[in-house]
Parts: sequence; C-alpha cells; structure tokens
Amino acid sequence: MSSPWSDPAAQTGPVDYAGPPVTAPAPYAATAYPYAAAGYTPPAYGWPGHGIPAWGPPAPPRPRRPGQVVAAAVLAFVQAGLVAVASAYVLLLASTFGFLATVPGASDDAGASALVTEATVLTVVQLLSAIALVVGGVMVLNRRSRASWLTLVAASGGQLALALYWLVRLSTLSGFVDDTTGSDPSGVLVVGVLFFAAAPAVGLGLLLVGAVRRWATGTAPDPGR
Repeated sequence: MSSPWSDPAAQTGPVDYAGPPVTAPAPYAATAYPYAAAGYTPPAYGWPGHGIPAWGPPAPPRPRRPGQVVAAAVLAFVQAGLVAVASAYVLLLASTFGFLATVPGASDDAGASALVTEATVLTVVQLLSAIALVVGGVMVLNRRSRASWLTLVAASGGQLALALYWLVRLSTLSGFVDDTTGSDPSGVLVVGVLFFAAAPAVGLGLLLVGAVRRWATGTAPDPGR
C-alpha cells in the first residue's frame, strides 16, 4: 500500500530490506592498533625468541691458559707413572735383599740391612713425589693461581733432586762389577737416571718462562690455551 502523502506521479518500487543498522563495536585489533591496516603487526607478548635478554655489561673473557702449562702438566703425569713403576721395582729389590740377608751364612748382614732400609725409604719418598706431581698437574689445569703453579714447580724440582741423589748414590755403590767379565752395569743405571730426569727438567723449564709466571700471578693476559 502506498502512502497517502506520496506523490502519485512518482514511480516507486519495492525496496529490499537491508537489515538492522550496524551497532557492533569495531574489532579490538582495529581500535587498539589502528596501524594494522597499513601492515603494522602488533607486538607479541612474552620473551623474544632468542631467550631471556642479558642484563648489565658483558662478562670479561676467561683468561687463557698458556700451552706451556698444559705441556708441563702432561709431562708431570707421565713422570708420575714412570716413578710409580720404578718405585715398585726398587721395593722388589729391597725385598729380595732383605730375604737374602736372612739366609744363613750370608756375608755383611749389616750392610744388606742398611741397603734394604734405604731402598724402602726411597720407595716411600718417590711415591709421595709421584702423588705431588699428579696433584700439581691437576691444580694447574683447573685453577689459575700462584699456589697451583708453585706446587707443580716444587714437585718437578723434587724429581730433579731425587735424580741427583741417585746419580751420587750409584757412583758410590760397589759390588756392581762382575769379577768374571769385568763389566760394570752402573753406567746403564746412570743413563736410566738421566732418562728419568729429562721430563721434570723440561717441565720445570716450561713453568719458569715469563708467560707462565705472569699467568700464574695474574699480572698479564695469556696467549693460547
């Protein structure tokens, strides 16, 4: 039905119903971030993908260990193994001499007993020196301090002192000469003592260089590790 107030000359047709007016609020993203339509992406909540950011200035680089320290520690471990084997051999000889001293009719029982006592004491001292080498090597590889450096220096110096003792002692021993052949095996023993002194001598020389001493006291940064 047409309205009585409408123009009768106007041609009107049916109008489609467009629905109720839009009353819903705009999306949250459009109101909170009006630049989203221009390609702006709202920030994601939570920690960034690379993890928790570090606060404060960066930590200083860890002091590097000189290569001479590592080489000296390795030589100390090798020397400790050699000394342990040699000490077991000396203890075996002491046991043999002690047994021979108890045989009836054995000559110079007092001299044999003194030799057995000396060999036993040397075995204990050498085993303790081997332990000191291991302790000193482990300390310099795990801690930068003057105490660890001095421990390995003292252990290496102790090995040189033992080698010097053996050189003097072998030069004073009698009875090594074979009366039938005239051969003297003490020369071979002296060469063996010099061989045992080589590793601690090299290790001590490496520990006494300037770079290693500065590393131990913390007075200067160190090259290489």
